[in-house]
Amino acid sequence: MGRRKSKRKPPPKQKNIQPLTKVFDCPFCNHKQACEVVMDKSKLIGRVQCNICQEFYQTSVNFLTEPIDVFNDWIDACEELN
Repeated sequence: MGRRKSKRKPPPKQKNIQPLTKVFDCPFCNHKQACEVVMDKSKLIGRVQCNICQEFYQTSVNFLTEPIDVFNDWIDACEELN
């Protein structure tokens, strides 16, 4: 006599969470991966600076702000000026 087949399913596979990038393409000099975002949450300041052309942007942040948000604020400010 054989055993009955188990009806338990294997546990679901967990998806790997990839961290968001902190380095982006520069909208001024068009270099790839040249702009770095630095978040200073103690002073509530987010900074973006290009390593090639030295363009700089600074904005206020809160504890929910991510580096992509600071970069998008910079892009929006550039479009607003143009």
